[in-house]
Amino acid sequence: MLFTKEHFDIFTTDTLEARMAQIRAQIQPVFQQIGDAAIPLFEKECHVPFYLHIAQHRRRTVYPPAETWAGIGPNKRGYKMDAHFQIGINADYVFVWLSVIDQPKNQQTIADAWLDAPDLFSALPADFVLSPDHTRYDVVSISEWPAALSRLKTIKKSECQIGKIFPKEQINEATLSDILAAYEALLPLYMQRHGTKEKESIKS
Repeated sequence: MLFTKEHFDIFTTDTLEARMAQIRAQIQPVFQQIGDAAIPLFEKECHVPFYLHIAQHRRRTVYPPAETWAGIGPNKRGYKMDAHFQIGINADYVFVWLSVIDQPKNQQTIADAWLDAPDLFSALPADFVLSPDHTRYDVVSISEWPAALSRLKTIKKSECQIGKIFPKEQINEATLSDILAAYEALLPLYMQRHGTKEKESIKS
C-alpha cells in the first residue's frame, strides 16, 4: 500500500511549516517511489530520458498547500511546458494524470492531435475521468473529452487533465501496480500529443 488515511489527514494540519514537514516526511518519499517505478516505463516506450519533479511549494509563505504533487516529463528543467504525467494527493483523493496546464506553447497542437484520435479515448478504461481545472477538485466523465479538448483548443487559459482518481474511501486500491497501469493506459495519448510526426520520430 502506497497511500494511507494518514496521508489525507496531513491536509488538516493548520500551519504551513507543520504541513510541509509532514509532506516532506510522509508523502514525497511515496512520490519518489512511484517516479522510480514509472520512469523506466515511460523511457522504454518513448526512447528519451524522463525526470521526476517533486513540488516544493517554495513560493508559499503563509497558507499551507491544499494539495501536493510531482510531475514527470522529458525536460530536466521542468514539466509544465508540455503535456506531462502527474501523481498527487489532496484532501479527497489521489490523482494520476496526463496533464496540460498553465498554457504550454503547444496547447493547441496537443488539442488538435487528441481530437484527431478518438480511438485512443475509446480505449481508455471506463473509470477514467477528466479535470478541466487543476485548481478545483471536481471531475467529469471521460466521455466528455470532445468538449474538454475543444475548450483546450480555443480558450488559452483552459486546461485538461486525463486519468484516474483514487478517492480517500477507496485508497486501499491505490497500489503501485494500479498507478502504473493507469500510466500505461495514458501513454498512447501522450505519444499522440504532437500528432503523427511525433510517432514517426519515436519509431525512427
